[in-house]
Amino acid sequence: MEAATFWSAFVLLLLVTDPLGSMPLFVSLMRQVAPERRRIVILREISVAFFVLFAFMLVGKQFLALMHLSETSLGIAGGVILFLIALRMVFPQPGGVLGETHEGEPFIVPLAIPLVAGPSALATVLLLVSRDPGHLWQWVAALALTMGVVGTSLAFSEKISRLLGEKVVTAFERLMGLILTAISVEMLLGGIRQYLSTLH
Repeated sequence: MEAATFWSAFVLLLLVTDPLGSMPLFVSLMRQVAPERRRIVILREISVAFFVLFAFMLVGKQFLALMHLSETSLGIAGGVILFLIALRMVFPQPGGVLGETHEGEPFIVPLAIPLVAGPSALATVLLLVSRDPGHLWQWVAALALTMGVVGTSLAFSEKISRLLGEKVVTAFERLMGLILTAISVEMLLGGIRQYLSTLH
């Protein structure tokens, strides 16, 4: 396994899923869940998110072919989505990164989808596999590690939020937003370069 490829994919997926930025929303959702059910809910939702993203990895090429999408258009679209998510991380909105959510115990929506397996994560895994299908199992391993980190972060979200404080969590989220902005711009530029190369 190429370490650089694996870790770059892991960092990208971690930035996209944004566990630190999800903490305030997750804490508010978990307040409505009985303490003895919280671990079960977290495991269930993270598992659903993993299998949804894994399915997109497996059928990425077929999905692109079915929808008549090119890798270039996917790269540009993924860059745009990441850029919009990054802007909401840097400049927080009242509804959070993902907007308003419904009350009640989370069941698939909104915790698994779109909090963890949101549009940006789906676009990212599709882009990873479509650009380099030969490294599929590296992407799967990076995704599994990412889900492990996200699940652990969410499980200890209340403690981490209290320990770090709201200002530190906000600062981390904005820093991750800035990094994600740079990644999204690079994806956009890569897509534009690919498109321009087809014009010659």
